[in-house]
Amino acid sequence: MRTLKFYSIFLILALLTLSGCKEERKKVVKTEAITFTKEGELTIYKEQSDSVIVKYNIEIAESDYETQTGLMYRESMELDQGMFFIFPDVLYHSFYMKNTKIPLDLIFIDEGLRIASYKENAQPMDETGLSSEVPVQYVLELNAGQRKQYSLEVGDRIAFIRM
Repeated sequence: MRTLKFYSIFLILALLTLSGCKEERKKVVKTEAITFTKEGELTIYKEQSDSVIVKYNIEIAESDYETQTGLMYRESMELDQGMFFIFPDVLYHSFYMKNTKIPLDLIFIDEGLRIASYKENAQPMDETGLSSEVPVQYVLELNAGQRKQYSLEVGDRIAFIRM
């Protein structure tokens, strides 16, 4: 009986001690808004007439970190802005919208600077892979609807300059 009392008291004290340890302070993580940094300009030309279709201010992603992060965590992007990815090799590339908060059009561009394929209206936070379907070296991310608005087609040509 004495042993049972001892274990009961010990168990109650242990529970009180442990319950006091469970109280954790919630950590508040403050993140700064990620803003657009103009690093270049990109012009898209019509394949047949070579006339200018549209011009964009671009942020360039070419390091591993930049290409993996892309437009993640951005709240918005102006209509004249885009994210331009430059890859060292011509390969099949696949993108997804994890942690991306704005719908996008993805324009896949070959090593000759011609539109090779595109994906329209990629939905925010969707982790489904969006493949280039052909080997490409560049990808341009634009606000959703831009491909259709400017009638961008396979074969249209791009030119870009760094700032």
